[in-house]
Amino acid sequence: MSPTKSSAAALDLGSDVVTLTATLCDIESVSGREGPIADAVEAVLRDLGHLQVTRDGNSVIARTNLGRSERVVLAGHLDTVPLTVPPNLPTRRAGADLVGRGTCDMKGGVAVALRLAAALTEPVRDVTYVFYDCEEIEDTRNGLARVGRNSPELLKAEFAVLLEPTDGIIEGGCNGTLRVEITVKGKAAHSARPWNGHNAIHEANTILGRLVAYELETVAVDGLDYRESLSAVGIRGGAAGNVIPDECVVTVNYRFAPNKSGAQALAHVRELFDGYAVVVTDLADGARPGLHLPAARAFVEALGVPVRAKEGWTDVARFSALSIPAVNFGPGDPNWAHHDQEHCPVGQLVDSEAALLRWLDAASA
Repeated sequence: MSPTKSSAAALDLGSDVVTLTATLCDIESVSGREGPIADAVEAVLRDLGHLQVTRDGNSVIARTNLGRSERVVLAGHLDTVPLTVPPNLPTRRAGADLVGRGTCDMKGGVAVALRLAAALTEPVRDVTYVFYDCEEIEDTRNGLARVGRNSPELLKAEFAVLLEPTDGIIEGGCNGTLRVEITVKGKAAHSARPWNGHNAIHEANTILGRLVAYELETVAVDGLDYRESLSAVGIRGGAAGNVIPDECVVTVNYRFAPNKSGAQALAHVRELFDGYAVVVTDLADGARPGLHLPAARAFVEALGVPVRAKEGWTDVARFSALSIPAVNFGPGDPNWAHHDQEHCPVGQLVDSEAALLRWLDAASA
């Protein structure tokens, strides 16, 4: 049987974090096919008597219930993007790196969380461990969102850590993202007599000019600087090679700081492109890191690693929508996520586990 399609053999949470990461990666779990890995994770967590375990589809949630004054969430997705051809599994060691699909995004973070779930029978904070499916595909199938809809009480906490790869530093919150289509109207004519029409593609130069002239902002939110961006990411127009186009559509993406709501971001874009039809095709709020809150401050102090703003969008925004401040922290350089040569330094796996133990272990408090 191919190692990439093995039945999900029992996970050994007593193995070191590097070995466990490799084992998790070698259970093929491309989005939509997380059943075997979810089965393996559920089985090993149910063997831990100090955890209450819940299954929702191919998401698994495990919680301590010690009556602590604070509850925190450690979350990571079980799925990966598709394998390469030939497949970049099973995993292999190459010098100081573990190489293979999922090593960076994000079986390393999952392995860290599973090791903590086994080791921490008396954490200083109650912990909810969330292992969810379908993060890498369309939003409507996202397992974390589904758990939030079906059982929001399972995600209730004062603080959350998404174990996405961050190269071993803390990335607070995330920017929001807005995508719109801006339509420019013209008048069709024969291209041999363009004066009889009005060229919508030429008119789109006004839209592009506003984008070029736009002054980007860097916005301080909870002590972190979020760089905004506003970019044309697509343009379409034209019916035939001898027709002056009567319509041109410019697609614009706005990455906005988490001090703005999605509605505020949309209002800003509509104002910038006043006079043109603006249609929303995608909108997701960002997330404030909440670094001024006690749980976040304790996390930063315990880890003792650099902190920066997350300029992309991640599932921390789902926690923010539940009024839970959240950060990203995990092993692996995100530049190697989804790469054919995806890999993770083994030192980051070890260091990430140790850092989170410092934060949660009663013996270290």
